[in-house]
Amino acid sequence: MTSPYQIDDPAFSQLIVGSAALDRLFTGCRWAEGPVWFDDMQCLLFSDIPNQRILRWTADAAGGGAVSTFRQPSQFANGNSRDRQGRLITCEHGTRRVVRTEADGSMTVLADQFRGKRLNSPNDVVVRSDGSIWFTDPSYGILSDYEGYQSAPEQPVRGVYRIDGTTGDIDCVADDFSQPNGLAFSPDESTLYIADSAASHDPAKPRHIRAFRVDGAGLTQGRVFALIDAGIPDGIRVDMAGNLWSSAADGVHCFAPDGRRLGKILVPEPVANLTFGGPRRNRLLITATSSLYAIYLTTTGAQRP
Repeated sequence: MTSPYQIDDPAFSQLIVGSAALDRLFTGCRWAEGPVWFDDMQCLLFSDIPNQRILRWTADAAGGGAVSTFRQPSQFANGNSRDRQGRLITCEHGTRRVVRTEADGSMTVLADQFRGKRLNSPNDVVVRSDGSIWFTDPSYGILSDYEGYQSAPEQPVRGVYRIDGTTGDIDCVADDFSQPNGLAFSPDESTLYIADSAASHDPAKPRHIRAFRVDGAGLTQGRVFALIDAGIPDGIRVDMAGNLWSSAADGVHCFAPDGRRLGKILVPEPVANLTFGGPRRNRLLITATSSLYAIYLTTTGAQRP
């Protein structure tokens, strides 16, 4: 059996299970994205953007599971997360908004404009322990009719935004990205990592992950944290030890807190996003083009306090 691992640093061997296989749990998507784990229901929701659906993978005792449709049409939903009350937060390309699914199934719009102009196409989203919601707003969803509706941007920048968890006020916390994409907090929430994936459409543009110090309701001291050498960084996640796991064209790349690449999990399809799940949060669930994959690790996903 061919190993799914590329070990660049001996420390990577402590994070992986050498005998663990990469399992393909489902296939049949056009562009799988936005995985979010629901521990209380032992299920994963993930987006199939061009097919206008959010799918639900429900785990079984043997580690497999079944897939059903959670929502269709999904308004070209992309990134998903959960808030402090366990509600689903979704970025919709089609409506150019961030929405919350309430317990009764109704939808609440959290953000669809900034300073009187429509957002570009909210892409990915994370929730901080103070209840604030942070999301990226590149232009991917309005570039064509494939994953949204082609349209001219109204915002002067492709920004990163914060929604106040108490007031609902929206602020732009970063405006110097070419195409901001995935984002994730460090375990203590003192650092916010944000991917810039602009090389997807222009090889001369960024394909890196930046790290910012979280200063109250804003960001400071931005720096390039890591570069992706295969494709682009899209979705990213952080484990309890502070290691960052990033999507890439050849799989998932793992970086130490100091930015050293420790190794790769090689996946047969380009990876868009990933999350930690399972009863012990030690299973990496990976959305990769047409399929959903999973692999067990020795580390666990960072859990919000």
